[in-house]
Amino acid sequence: MEQATVIGAGLAGCEAAWQLARRGVPTTLIEMKPDKYTPAHHHAGFAELVCSNSLRSDQLTNAVGLLKEEMRQLGSLVMRAADATRVPAGGALAVDREAFSQYITDAVSGHPLITVEHAEVTQLPARNAIIATGPLTSDALAAQIAALPGLQTLNFFDAAAPIVSGESLDMDKVFRQSRYGRGDDYLNCPMSREEYEAFYQALLTAEKADVHGFGGTQVFEGCMPIEVMAARGEMVMAFGPMKPVGLTDPRTGREPYAAVQLRAENAAGTMYNLVGFQTRLKWGEQKRVFSMIPGLEHAEFLRYGVMHRNTFLHSPGFLDANYQMISRPGVYFAGQMTGVEGYVESASSGMVAGISLARQLLGLAPVDFTQLTAIGALAHHVAHASGDFQPMNANFGLIAPCERRIRNKQERYGQIAARALNVIEALRSNPLCADFD
Repeated sequence: MEQATVIGAGLAGCEAAWQLARRGVPTTLIEMKPDKYTPAHHHAGFAELVCSNSLRSDQLTNAVGLLKEEMRQLGSLVMRAADATRVPAGGALAVDREAFSQYITDAVSGHPLITVEHAEVTQLPARNAIIATGPLTSDALAAQIAALPGLQTLNFFDAAAPIVSGESLDMDKVFRQSRYGRGDDYLNCPMSREEYEAFYQALLTAEKADVHGFGGTQVFEGCMPIEVMAARGEMVMAFGPMKPVGLTDPRTGREPYAAVQLRAENAAGTMYNLVGFQTRLKWGEQKRVFSMIPGLEHAEFLRYGVMHRNTFLHSPGFLDANYQMISRPGVYFAGQMTGVEGYVESASSGMVAGISLARQLLGLAPVDFTQLTAIGALAHHVAHASGDFQPMNANFGLIAPCERRIRNKQERYGQIAARALNVIEALRSNPLCADFD
């Protein structure tokens, strides 16, 4: 049996290594931490969540919720870890990030067919490899990738939100409630109109940290810095992460003018993430401006928000729908660098790449997950998107539409989800896909 190599122990790399090993393929997983870290990484464990601790919606009528369920059905390690380490987050799936990382680190390191090596890779393997080094790939390897014939590389900027100590919050002002009465998994900091307007003005004038190459426009829309959002208009935040809709302030019995939501970072509830507050403000400015939020006047900031550059491949025409290089069969890419955006999407690309390389080494035919599934539709987008290729989250616009017209959106999405899960079940039941069980 030939061996496989996976470079990078993020979500995509760990998922890829797991899928290879569970199919009996001896695999070497190479990770440069803890010998070397990127600017965004700080934890020595595998599958580090560097931005939010939320894997977003867990509902089947949401495309990323469907993607999660497909991955569960296909034996995803990342989904097993997420379900085992989840923290309350309403209809979303959020995790205790340290427990999540430890779960995956232990599972991968303890697998008898996975050998872990800690080193920086500077040369691309010629075959039987999956490159999952992420959007902050080290300079030496990034230069090797950029030199591949016919490849374009593109950049965008990503940001992380601050985390505050739970015990430092003023609970006389903060109230616990999820939107529309869906439990009480979030903390809410309500704002009056005057407080919101003062906060808005402070954001506009706050001093920002310099980020090399950032001009203010090259941001991923799904992870936009709060100050960039404010610069687009006074009410943009109030219709975005600070929308008050579905909340009732128990002190007034009314909907607040605006609200900042906090989501638990860990199961103990000792740390909270400012939802939607990605930022590149200087740290002192974050303390000054965000302390204007009611309930956060004396907040202890356990981590300040940061911004970093992300690099991704121009994958259409370079990768196929299994994330394999078209010009170099046997070499695959996975994770955010392929142009998928999001934790779950990155893991799904690692799953597809791992399954595909394993089947190739086992002499089995490749599997097309088709555009009827979320996992397949995302892979097909990466391989075949036309026009201006940009990072993409899972969404129902990528999945083949229903055969019949359904006006009600939730019913339509439910039908698409049911169809997708039937496709996954058919694959698992196919004798030619015995490796799926």
